Amino acid sequence: MTKDETRARLADLGVGPGAFSRGRNNAITDVPGVLVGHATVHSDRLHTGVTAIVPTALGADRRWLPAGLAIGNGYGKLVGATQLQELGALETPVLLTSTLSVFRVADALLGHMLEQPGYERTTTLNPVVGETNDGFLSDIRSRPLGDAEVAQALGSAAGGRVDEGSVGAGAGTVALGFKGGIGTSSRVVPVGGDSFTVGALVQSNFSGTLSIAGVPMPANELLSEPPPGPVGNSCMIVVATDAPVDARQLARCARRAVFALRGVGSDFAQGSGDYAIAFSVGSGMPPADAELSPLFHATMDAVEEALVNSLLMATTQTHADGNSARAIPLDAVRRRLAAAGAV
Repeated sequence: MTKDETRARLADLGVGPGAFSRGRNNAITDVPGVLVGHATVHSDRLHTGVTAIVPTALGADRRWLPAGLAIGNGYGKLVGATQLQELGALETPVLLTSTLSVFRVADALLGHMLEQPGYERTTTLNPVVGETNDGFLSDIRSRPLGDAEVAQALGSAAGGRVDEGSVGAGAGTVALGFKGGIGTSSRVVPVGGDSFTVGALVQSNFSGTLSIAGVPMPANELLSEPPPGPVGNSCMIVVATDAPVDARQLARCARRAVFALRGVGSDFAQGSGDYAIAFSVGSGMPPADAELSPLFHATMDAVEEALVNSLLMATTQTHADGNSARAIPLDAVRRRLAAAGAV
């Protein structure tokens, strides 16, 4: 893994948060009880891994959380999607990984859950595992991920600052002509007279032309060598909140999360698997729909910033066969933002 440049997040570059303030860590972990962990594999032929989003509210005493799903384009292998959409219920942590490892990771997650206290008599459970294709930078057919990596991702899940860029499920992704990866962000937002947090985490691996704060950042202009072709064609988005919204309202949030992809330049290619999962750890009466606009706005802002962070924090990765995805050059980003008056 190349570490030839100190990386920076969007906030570090001086770009403001928009209408709502960022959370303390500007991460999905700002939502109370939401943890994130990674298992990362980097070698000459593998750049892959697992990322776990773990709501601690799930367990023997609370078997499901309200959740919603939005499908921007269904060219994907999202395990657990139909029951998530039908019942509006999230029963497990959300894991993200590589396309051809998704089924082994789902089985490992199921095994982990069945071993938890209170699940001894469980006969049905819906593991939720999303993916994007990291085959440009990793030997994807080897399907190297399973029990050990799932245990590491779940076991390392913690609050506070979240590692971003070329880590976990983002180790081998490519987005908008640059090295993609894991990114996160959060906003503090008023809903129904109270203040809540909405956080987003993304696995970016899609094509298009990057835009940051409305400023075009084409890879063929920022990189000193031609960028790879449109090898990345998917994105997984996970949104969490402590607002007491119900499953129907969360599905509306998830749709807004998908909309945010266009804000950074996604071209929503034919072969793209773009999904957003939104869940709530809150409790109490859901707010009226008329009070949801700030939550929708904050969701889109958090997702858009998470997507940008996934690129800004990523490091250059190269496969032994010669395929390479370059990190976005931060000096060029700073110059263009300054020239456009965005900072």
